[in-house]
Amino acid sequence: MVCALLQTTLPREGSESREVGMPVKKLQEFLDQHQVKYVTISHSPAYTAQEVAASAHIPGKEVAKTVMVKLDGRLAMAVLPASYQVNFERLQNAAGVSQAELASEREFRDLFPACDVGAMPPFGNLYGMEVFVAESLAEDEEIAFNAGTHTELIRLAYRDFDRLVQPRIMR
Repeated sequence: MVCALLQTTLPREGSESREVGMPVKKLQEFLDQHQVKYVTISHSPAYTAQEVAASAHIPGKEVAKTVMVKLDGRLAMAVLPASYQVNFERLQNAAGVSQAELASEREFRDLFPACDVGAMPPFGNLYGMEVFVAESLAEDEEIAFNAGTHTELIRLAYRDFDRLVQPRIMR
């Protein structure tokens, strides 16, 4: 689990332990274990995908955002260019379900305890979730996405993302 992998336990003064999110470092370790070449991009705090793209000086169509959705009640990830909105009819068709809708924050936030809410990397497969990716991202050579925080992105070859995640394409 990426954001579960993206945690470590550090001693607190007084001998107790506490979990501290270390998403970028742990995500890098995961990618390194799978021999993936990537670049980490630090940027000023940004909370929407378009702000992230602007802060990182990357066109919005080249930055992927992870949108949590429910497909017939099951959580899944839709991965889209920052400038796009979820086309629920297209998602419904790609997933072969009768209902597709946005998931509420309370329905998913506890699944990613080491990640900033809204900054989950698009590795839902590690949580047993289906991942759907916009066709336009699948056509790009690279993909950039939040690395679990609102201040860092990871950029890697789309073919490596596809190999690790095996997303379904939304056409």
